[in-house]
Amino acid sequence: MHLDSFRLSLGPGTVNKVYDEFLQVSGLSAATKAEVKQAAAAQQNIFKRAIKTLGDIFVPIIPAIVASGFLMGIMEALNFMVSNGFLSLNTESSLFVFAKLFSNVAYVFLPILIATSAAKAFGGNPYLGAVIGMLMIHPDLQNAWTVATEGVKVQQSVWFGLYHIDLIGYQGHVIPVIIAVWVMCFIEKKLHKIVPEMFDLFVTPLVSVFATGYLTYSVIGPVFVVIENGIISGIQWLIALPLGIGSFVMGALYAPTVVAGVHHMYTIIDVGQLAQYGVTYWLPLASAANLAQGAATLAVALKTKNARTKSMALPSAFSAFMGITEPAIFGVNMRYFKPFICGCAGGACGALFASIVQLGANGTGVTGLFGVLLCLNMPTQYILMMAISIGVSFALTWVFGYKDEEPQAQKKATETAYAQEGEVHGASTQGQGPTADEELVLYAPIQGKAIPREEIPDETFASGVLGDGIGIEPEIGEVTAPFEGEISSLTETRHAIGISGPGGMEVLIHVGVDTVKMNGDGFTLFVTEGQKVKAGERLMEFDIDKIKKAGYSTVSAVLLTNSDDYGSCHTEKLGMVQRMEKIFSVKM
Repeated sequence: MHLDSFRLSLGPGTVNKVYDEFLQVSGLSAATKAEVKQAAAAQQNIFKRAIKTLGDIFVPIIPAIVASGFLMGIMEALNFMVSNGFLSLNTESSLFVFAKLFSNVAYVFLPILIATSAAKAFGGNPYLGAVIGMLMIHPDLQNAWTVATEGVKVQQSVWFGLYHIDLIGYQGHVIPVIIAVWVMCFIEKKLHKIVPEMFDLFVTPLVSVFATGYLTYSVIGPVFVVIENGIISGIQWLIALPLGIGSFVMGALYAPTVVAGVHHMYTIIDVGQLAQYGVTYWLPLASAANLAQGAATLAVALKTKNARTKSMALPSAFSAFMGITEPAIFGVNMRYFKPFICGCAGGACGALFASIVQLGANGTGVTGLFGVLLCLNMPTQYILMMAISIGVSFALTWVFGYKDEEPQAQKKATETAYAQEGEVHGASTQGQGPTADEELVLYAPIQGKAIPREEIPDETFASGVLGDGIGIEPEIGEVTAPFEGEISSLTETRHAIGISGPGGMEVLIHVGVDTVKMNGDGFTLFVTEGQKVKAGERLMEFDIDKIKKAGYSTVSAVLLTNSDDYGSCHTEKLGMVQRMEKIFSVKM
């Protein structure tokens, strides 16, 4: 673990004053929780950081999107089959009616989901973020989906009569929601710094929501809706270019627009083309891109030997084949990036073919494999489009897009460290190194009562966003090295240590909760950054009584910050533990 990721990990994303004070002490700028967890994030360029932030926002809400998306696809398919006489079904039954209501609920209230997740990612109060999302789809605003047929019904003068805005909701919009929540988080954190503590509880939320709400209705919403609409109009012009050139380009760019969240507005293109041509040429293009991303993920799943990667990639690929690509894109393809590019190439080829044969769908709402139900007038062409998209993407990913780590390379990299650690603990590991079936061990760096990670009295640590591990309520104020390794980072306030060890393990030892406020008082370090240490070597001493008198919890977090890199993690012991007793293990 490098210093960039470790320093940020000390500031819980939703804890205002502690986080702000830490930023002042460290001299760092604010970042998302996911950036805290990923060591390389702070070294990425602006474009990659922006993409990563969008991933931080959308990944947590993927389960809701997947659930609604799958059900929506099923209901659309059933409706199509019933309407065209392929299936006899009672569409007035409670089961059918309720399922139809359930199917789109995540999309109806999508701004709320996005706003809540964005607030967490930007380090604000997620419940205030939810309120901003609610403001943007308030029932007193005209529903955005009715504007095309009914026109704008009500306008409102703003900024003391300077100009007028349309009182329209933001259903289906993404960018305005994210920008609005970012503004709210910025205002909220600034207010936490200047508002006296006794007034902070009600002044900060009130001012944050009101100021952001007014700015959203009067400036942010109208401006960024125009930007989104401009993007959509540009896409419509592009896909109309001759020889399928525009479709080829958009087949390649469709997945990046999913990353940006703009794809939620593509229904407008479908509806517009259905009204003008009786079919939509956009849906097959979207299907090609979705299927290609699924094929890239499937190639990773079949090629990888990492159990955790495989367990994530297989269901994500299936989801993408059904038309829901977020799990595949954010969970797998963007993580390795090359599979994402290969998926874009496959989508481009499939979209090019669809354009050449003028493949059109007579409905919208279903992409992927089930999209063929909307193209029953040209089923052969649709099946060929799927074959091209999947085949090109899978082949490119298999050959060029993903290279799994060699087990023997992992073994060689950690064999020496394992053997040395075994000598310290009296266990012979000569000639052995961690393979897929063997484990890496984390020993207790503190003597005391070990508790589950979920019981650590800090939201960020307990949630696992910084990695899996345990908490220890110390009996003795001493920290020792949990294995043989290297001190990768230290804090100026001396209350936390980062250490890297066997098998690439990156461990954060954070003594107490909110102890950054103590500014190093009561903490003594015995190591320096970059120093090699033996297992059991003393790293730090801390004054338990002083921490308690300062009003802070002494529960210390011992977290494997890169736990996602391993196939499985297991807590070995809870309750009273001695220093250097086995408490946590991982397998490759």
